[in-house]
Amino acid sequence: MSDINARLDEIVNSNDVTLFMKGTALFPQCGFSSRAVAILDHLGVAFETVDVLQDSEIRQGIKDYSDWPTIPQLYVKGEFVGGSDIMMEMFEAGELQALLEEKQVAKA
Repeated sequence: MSDINARLDEIVNSNDVTLFMKGTALFPQCGFSSRAVAILDHLGVAFETVDVLQDSEIRQGIKDYSDWPTIPQLYVKGEFVGGSDIMMEMFEAGELQALLEEKQVAKA
């Protein structure tokens, strides 16, 4: 396993919910990242963010790690869920809330 994959494993598995995004939760740097943060905030779950703009190795590495070409990327209990479009679809269908409850994700 490469060093970047080991780093990403550590990040993804050290939090119940991890959002790889452009910017921070308080200052998202793109509309998709902003929407992803808004969804998680609305659901009231505790989550960590990783600003991919601060580390080019993570920015490219996360795309290879998940085999998903875009940012943001959401992980719940170590499992890749998807990007902001998938998050929005799941949220609107009630599936994201159900997943978070099923995985017993801590509230914020």
